[in-house]
Amino acid sequence: MVRRYELSDEAFSLLADLLPPNGRRGGQWNDHRTTLNGIFWILHTGAQWRELPERYGKWQSVYDRYTRWRRDGTIDRMLERLHLALDAEGRIDVALWCIDATPIRASRAAAGAARAAGKKGGR
Repeated sequence: MVRRYELSDEAFSLLADLLPPNGRRGGQWNDHRTTLNGIFWILHTGAQWRELPERYGKWQSVYDRYTRWRRDGTIDRMLERLHLALDAEGRIDVALWCIDATPIRASRAAAGAARAAGKKGGR
């Protein structure tokens, strides 16, 4: 069963050739698809890495691979490939593609700090 945040066979086939080979001596990496699904689980749920279900492998291994792929540009190449595929199908307007990174300020009390004596509100 493929969960909605996991890669289908078709989706993984679009990205498989962008992932590094697993032919090194010594310890072998976990399956790339399983690792990607673990990364997507974290992104989908917003959970901490330590809460990653065991079916995706050890959380530290999934986190390390995510960090490595982010640094070496693998994730950027995957996103570019997906953007191009969606654009070719007329399903995305690249000129309008954006992510909202608007910061929202919270009071110190919202983060667990004690409120100042005699003051109402969190400021």
